[in-house]
Amino acid sequence: MSREPPDDEQEAAVLDAVDRLILTELQEDARLSYNELSRRVNLSAPAVADRVRRLQEGGVITGYHAHVDPAAAGLPVTALVRMACFGPGCLLRDASAPDLPEILQLHRVTGDDCCVLLISVASMAHFEQVIDRLAEHGRPSSTMVLSSPHPWRPLRL
Repeated sequence: MSREPPDDEQEAAVLDAVDRLILTELQEDARLSYNELSRRVNLSAPAVADRVRRLQEGGVITGYHAHVDPAAAGLPVTALVRMACFGPGCLLRDASAPDLPEILQLHRVTGDDCCVLLISVASMAHFEQVIDRLAEHGRPSSTMVLSSPHPWRPLRL
């Protein structure tokens, strides 16, 4: 699931202490059963299921994922790519951009660049092909990732 920015008129979700505890537990292990989750947050399983459903419908929980190490999965080259592209040819206006398998994240940003991408590829030759494809949209500028001491961490609520 992708996370869309909230509309100006959309109210931010109001999370109580139990919601925060549920989110903390699910971020640590999204495979918890409702029974185990209910034990950890001291609510009944049906009450937990209702709260999780509400958090999903409210867009607070946007999906459940396995964290995969790109290098271990055969994609050892990771880079941050900044794109300077504006107007009709902008990467953000290309509906097929999110379908490129090398793009793990795509962020619209402020400043001199239009967007920042996190990409993972199998080799430097593959990286060069991706950069050439991105250059059709504007000027890419890349930074190679040497290591990731904190590749992901849960939100601290």
